[in-house]
Amino acid sequence: MKVVIPGGTGQIGQVLVRALLARGDDVVVLSRGGRSAARVAHWDGRTLGTWAEEFEGADAVINLAGRSVNCRYTLTHVTEMLRSRVDSTLLVGSAIARCARPPRSWLQMSTATIYAHRFDAANDEETGWIGGAEPDAPRRWDFSVEIAKAWERALFGSKTPATRCVALRSAVMLSADPSTHLDLLLGLVRLGLGGRVSGGRQYVSWIHERDFVRAVEFLLTRPDLEGPINLASPNPLPQREFMAALRDAAGVPIGLPATSWMAEVGAFLLRSDTELLLKSRRVVPGRLCRAGFTFEFATWLDAARDLVARRRARARASLAA
Repeated sequence: MKVVIPGGTGQIGQVLVRALLARGDDVVVLSRGGRSAARVAHWDGRTLGTWAEEFEGADAVINLAGRSVNCRYTLTHVTEMLRSRVDSTLLVGSAIARCARPPRSWLQMSTATIYAHRFDAANDEETGWIGGAEPDAPRRWDFSVEIAKAWERALFGSKTPATRCVALRSAVMLSADPSTHLDLLLGLVRLGLGGRVSGGRQYVSWIHERDFVRAVEFLLTRPDLEGPINLASPNPLPQREFMAALRDAAGVPIGLPATSWMAEVGAFLLRSDTELLLKSRRVVPGRLCRAGFTFEFATWLDAARDLVARRRARARASLAA
């Protein structure tokens, strides 16, 4: 299978590229200048170029391009997040539309953040509430929802009738690679700061890296599945329970709690935003489960123990080298 991955040099892209190469796929990464284990073609994410020739006759395009959301929600950063996602998606659609033999499938990265901040019920693709203007959420959280909606409009508004389109509404993917979200969380745990934040009622949705890869591979083989698909464990859990399980996996018995204002200070120092900590993301993979997909890591404690053990093994191997 030939798979083209715009934006494939980031964290998610590296995990996906390794897995696809391991199973023998022909993988091409489109990048502004990053490195990859796969063949790399240059693009700028804004203009058509010779890279578009890679789409001709490809089996699938998996577009992961977009600026990181791990930043302060300033006007400049929000604008960059919006443009990097929408512009690259429109560009991919334009390249596919020009193909004589277009890719059969276009899997487009989206985000579970599109759903509402809520505690009462889980959000699946059919009954979930799209976020924006929730009465108990700061108005700046609306930015990420509007970006997500614009991202998906760019996908589903593209004129690619011969190509199946899927929006991957992904929860945070947790990986044992270095310098990832898991590393940040483990750093807090080791400092004794891995406790509940602002009471810890807010739900955390997540997906283990292996299940993320397996879900993508599953979707590549299912031409009957299109539209929004949630990529998340079927068992989201409150933040206080999420961190307790991570402490258990890391062998750290105590995690000091943090108030909302402490979270604000911490987010400011890390140049991030408290939405990443405080928004209740209770998202479940309704369509995946109904289609027969089974999770290798359905519960967070099992996933955390696996990830922590593999992260430690990689750290030891790095030191030995």
